[in-house]
Amino acid sequence: MAVDFFQLVRRRRSARHFTSEPVPAEVIEQALEAAIWAPNSSNVQTWDFFWAQSSESKAALIPACMNQAPARKAQHLIVVTANPKLWRRSKQPLAEWVQREKGPPPVQQYYGKIIPVTYTWGLLNCIGWLKKLGVTMIGLIRPIMRRPCLRGELEEVAIKSAALAAENFVLAITAQGYDTCMMEGFDEPRVRKILGLNRFYRVAMVIAVGRAGPKPSWGEQFRLPLEMVVHKV
Repeated sequence: MAVDFFQLVRRRRSARHFTSEPVPAEVIEQALEAAIWAPNSSNVQTWDFFWAQSSESKAALIPACMNQAPARKAQHLIVVTANPKLWRRSKQPLAEWVQREKGPPPVQQYYGKIIPVTYTWGLLNCIGWLKKLGVTMIGLIRPIMRRPCLRGELEEVAIKSAALAAENFVLAITAQGYDTCMMEGFDEPRVRKILGLNRFYRVAMVIAVGRAGPKPSWGEQFRLPLEMVVHKV
């Protein structure tokens, strides 16, 4: 059955209260499949999705998510992470893809030379600061991308991509008739420890999945009017 995209976007909302109705694993699997088709920076796919399936992992994540009601009541918890170092994981598959698709020379150069330079920041950001100095000097003469150069800037890029994937995920859950809450309130070091992740992983968000109760939140949805946020220039 076809789903109207605009109705889907309006129906999605952060549910604070879930029922005890189970959510089939197939629903999560289909949403994760949708998530990985999200747009992402340079297609390096520096995201990961950790699906808390065991009662132990879910129990550990609840206090790390500040004991929020969505975390306590969710049938599933999905942790979306970003790690710019994961460009290395994508390096060989991307090279094979470019070769298979007979990518033009600029594409080959981009993935073979530019991406490795872009995603290298060095000890204490030393290479990153050299790149930052170089693009700043060039920027005095002509337009140039000023970032990402530093580790923090590359983390920001990776987090943006992870957030786009998270949006695909929650819309796919909504399309299947279930509900979500995208939580940013969590203790990031504790979440990393629960998942066994090192410090290069950034936790973009934790997504609670379930069937919303009769009153999913304390009030109706609210957004600022379009004319307050859209600026025609």
